[in-house]
Parts: sequence; C-alpha cells; structure tokens
Amino acid sequence: MSSEIVFKLLIGIVSIALSECSTPSSSFQFPNSGLSLHFFDQVNGVEYNIVRGNQILQSFKLDNQFTRSDFRRISDGVILVGAGGRQLKIQIIKDTPNLSIYKVSRNVTKEDAPQDCLNLEIGRISWYGGPEQYSQFWPVEKCTFANYSYVTKFTKSSDNCAIAERYWLNSRGVFIYIDEDVPLFLNQNGEGHTNQLCFNALKASPYDVNGEFFNFVYQIGIAQNVREAHMAAVTNFLHKPSGVPDERMIRYPIWSTWARYKKDIDEKVVQEFSDEILQYQFDSSQLEIDDDWEECYGSLTFRKSKFSNITATTEELKARGFRVTLWIHPFINKDCQPWYDEAKQNGYLVLDQSGSPDTQWWDSETGEAGAIDFTKPEAAEWFSNRLRKLQTDAGIDSFKFDAGESSWIPKDPVLQGDTALSPDSLTGAYVRTVAKFGSMIEVRSGEATQDVPVFLRMIDKDSNWSWNNGLRAVLTTLLQMNLAGYPFVLPDMIGGNGYFQLPDKELFIRWLQANVFMPSLQFSYVPWDFDQETVNISLTMTQLHDKYTDLILRRANIATTLGEPINPPLWWVDPYDVVAHQIHDQFMLGNDVISAPILEEGQEERDIYLPVGKWQDGNTGIVYEGPKWLMNYKAPLSVLPYFIHITP
Repeated sequence: MSSEIVFKLLIGIVSIALSECSTPSSSFQFPNSGLSLHFFDQVNGVEYNIVRGNQILQSFKLDNQFTRSDFRRISDGVILVGAGGRQLKIQIIKDTPNLSIYKVSRNVTKEDAPQDCLNLEIGRISWYGGPEQYSQFWPVEKCTFANYSYVTKFTKSSDNCAIAERYWLNSRGVFIYIDEDVPLFLNQNGEGHTNQLCFNALKASPYDVNGEFFNFVYQIGIAQNVREAHMAAVTNFLHKPSGVPDERMIRYPIWSTWARYKKDIDEKVVQEFSDEILQYQFDSSQLEIDDDWEECYGSLTFRKSKFSNITATTEELKARGFRVTLWIHPFINKDCQPWYDEAKQNGYLVLDQSGSPDTQWWDSETGEAGAIDFTKPEAAEWFSNRLRKLQTDAGIDSFKFDAGESSWIPKDPVLQGDTALSPDSLTGAYVRTVAKFGSMIEVRSGEATQDVPVFLRMIDKDSNWSWNNGLRAVLTTLLQMNLAGYPFVLPDMIGGNGYFQLPDKELFIRWLQANVFMPSLQFSYVPWDFDQETVNISLTMTQLHDKYTDLILRRANIATTLGEPINPPLWWVDPYDVVAHQIHDQFMLGNDVISAPILEEGQEERDIYLPVGKWQDGNTGIVYEGPKWLMNYKAPLSVLPYFIHITP
C-alpha cells in the first residue's frame, strides 16, 4: 500500500470521527476544487473546517467578535457579520482542481485585539515554518509562544529570530501566509492556547502604534500535498532567489578568525592563520577578518596598532591564494568620532519618536550607539560609499554583514516608507543595501528578502550537542530556513562559537560531517587544534563536499528557476510519508542525497529512515529499497552516513 493511500486513509478516519460530533451551521462551496468551508457557531467564536470530500484538512477558530456564522454571499466569497457590525471577508483568490487560495481580511480599530487560531492537532498533523529560534525544534507544532511579537530580533540567551517569515505549512498541504503590514503577535501552546497556534493583531510595541485603523489580512492555501503547497507558497508569496551566490564560497571552506581568536586579532594572527591553512593543505574560498579590526566601532577604518599596513597584509594573503573579507556591522558607537557626529548631524541614524538615536548592541553600552537608517536612501548611500572606499584603500574583496534585526534600533522608531511595515522594514532595507556588494557577501537577517542572491548565515551556534542552539539545532535551522524560502544557507562555524565551552574533537568532527551536504563550510576552530586523525577526517569531509559541489550548484540553479529548496526535509521525495513528516535529524540535498549524521555524543550508530525509492549507501555501496528503517547503522567517528538516490 502506497504512502499516499495510507495518508489519505488516516485523514479520512480522523475526519469521519470528527464529522460525527457536530453538524455545521452553514457552509460555503468552492466552485472548482471540491473544497468547502463548514462553519460552526460557538459561544466564544465561530469555528470552521476546510473540507475536501469527507476529509477535514484544517480547523480554524475566529475571534469572539464573530459568534454566529451568518454570512452574505458575494461574487467571490462570503462576508461574516459580527459584533458591532464588524465584517470579516473570505474571498477566493484562486480555485483550481490542484490549488485553492483564499484571503481572510478585516479592517479593525486600535481598540480591537482580533485573534484567529488554527488547531495544531498535535500527533495528527506536522507543522513547519514560523520564526528562526534559539532552540529550533522541527516540526514546530510543539513550540510555545506567549504574546510573541513577530519581528526580527536577537536576545543572546533565548531568542534568535533573525528570520521572521509569516508563513506556516502543514503536512496535509495547507499553508497560511500573513501580510507584512499586520502587527502580528503569536500565542502557541501556552495558557489558554493548548494545541493551538493563534495569530493576534494588535497595535502595540514594537510595531507602529499611531493611527486608528489597520488591516488584519492573511491568505490560506490548499494543495494536494505538502510539497505542492510549499511550491505554491513560493510562487505566490515567498518568491525565488534572483541568482546564485559565489561559486567558490560553495566549493571551498570559508575561514573566519572569530570563534578561534575572538577579538584577539592583528596582522600577525591573520598571517599565521593563513600559514596553518596552507601547511595542512586545506582549500579556501576566503579568509575573513572578524570583530575588532576597526579604529572604533563604526569608523570603517583599520586600527593601526593592530594592522599597521592592511594593504600589504591583504596583498600577501592574495598572493597566497586567499580572498580577504571583512566583518561589518550597521552601528556607530558614540565615542567613535567624528563618524558618529557626522551620521547624527546628517540624519543618517534611526531616531525614536522623541528624536533620540540612542540604542545599544553587543559591542556598546546601553544608549551608547546609533543604528544606521537604511530606509533612508541617503544614509544607505553614505554607508555604502564608505565601504567602497574601504575596499579600494585596504584591498578587501567582500564583506560579512552582521546584525540587521529590528530589535537593535530604538523603540518606537521613525522609519521611512509605510509605517505599517515598521520596524522590520529596516531589516529588508539593510539586506537590500548590502546585497549590492555582490555574490561574495553574507548576511544573517532576512524578512521578505528571499529574492536576494546571497548567503544567509545561521545565527551563532553554541558548542554543544543539544537542541539548545547546539549541533542538533544546526539541522533543524537548515530545514527551517529552506522552508522559509532561503535556500542559500551558510551554516555557522564548525564546532560552534565556543562561548560557554570549547568544542572537543568528537563534537568538531560530527559538526563538520553534518555540514558536508549543506551549501557551504565555514571553519574557525581548526582540525589541527586536535590531532592528526581530526586533520585526516576533515580533509576527507571537505573533499566529499567538493565532490558534491556540482550537485549543490545544480540545486542552487533550480532554486532560482523553480524555487525548490537546496536542502529539503525527507518528505520532499514522498509528501504523503507520515514517518518522513516527523524526521528532524536527517535532511536531503535536492532529491538526490540523504544525509544522516551522528548528532549524539558518544554514539557510533543510529537509526536511519529511507523514504520511497532505491538508495545506495555512500559508504558501503549497498542498495536499499525504501520506505525502510535501517536500525543501528554503524558510523564510527570517521563515517558520515549518506545515501544516494538511484534513478530508474
């Protein structure tokens, strides 16, 4: 029996059981797809189901302003009338046999606090999407949020929301996309929201609080399965990248000074670092000079006491075959003169409603910095011109652009453009400004910037094995970013950043193995910090990545033409496979390779799931027919389990 038949039988059994419980108060039929919406009157709000045949695909609950499902029909949908004459419109946008999209919209006042919830059906449905997180669980139905403002933000100890796409997708082929101008808060699985994901629209900080009225608008899409639903979301809402990042960054490792040296860098350290890379015969895409090279934060000039002749340093590195990139941030500290005063006097800093530019970031004290306002074209151009001069004067090839989250700017900011898009309009403006520096750059934040053809780096990972921002979270963050529409994922440093503890040999090797089939490799801690065995294994793994770079590039080009992820989840090859829907510790390279790294300390074996198809073991050559579990697969420290799809 195929996984599609099993999947539909399971949905049917659940749906029939649910349908026996109540009769809808009213219903609305889609003309072409066979879908219908069944409404149920409840004391605390109207509930409705999306139904295909006898299968309930998804259940929703509207806020308590709508307690009766009385509606009037319009040419392309229905209008529900609620308390005080409030209206909610359900409007069909597209309706075909394979895809339907409808819009839910209402105009609300500042005093209103509308809340629409979907039933997560934990244990029956798997959910994907939502924000990037510090503890990145996958699937996401068991996550917990309480009045969570849906903006890009960064809190070192808890919240790594550098990507905040308003998109969720379930394993039955239903997706939801919430408009960018909705002041959105999440409540999920907290008090009063058990087994629910609730979307609240509220005129409150950190959003713009001015104005009396605003719109609460979202779209629901229904396709035949989860893969088709995601592709429809990409086509209609998320969009495709407009190009492919630098090929050398894909093929060869990036070497960064950050994790290994932190701020203890100078020209001697950089030269010695490059010496070691060459001595141990590793390839390089570029050598990145990270934090603490500036005269002061925001000067964009090298500190002479650390880099007495940066041009000579970069020329020597290039003569050795290294390209040179530089860590950049969008801030200027108050003590960084005369650059801070120049920015402030010319209106290049983000101001709050009182006219103050004071903010803070991780390299400043509270209130002792300003953030450049990239929503102002003149500020963006000033920043860019200074970077171009730096490139010319210092011989820098490209840049690593850090930060960009809206949480770093003053609260209640005054930004250019549509105020309803504040504060995340700053994130998008920053990314689009720096993207003009070409295909070698990297950024770490994103909001509706899937079209930008550059690497998007994972937030700093910690040197541990856990879901708590450690190795396990590398795989789940990879999957989350791909399904948010960002295929060009740059994993963070191999082995983590060593903020709380240094990586040991085992963690370093398993981390590298986990990265092999991702789009790029990034070293800072180095194999020769451990022993020769680590060097040998690392050379083997970097060579394996190089071997599959042509496939990564093919998948990168497919991402630009079709919008498919480079590293999709396991269900990509069989969207009806309910086992694959829950797999969080394996991932794919396109349709072609399954990677199943060891993610537990001290383990040298693991269970591996192979979906439908023939899969050749990349280590032994044995061919397996899926769907199949391989129990207790042996993987000593030198072995990365991976499987190659054999096409007929």
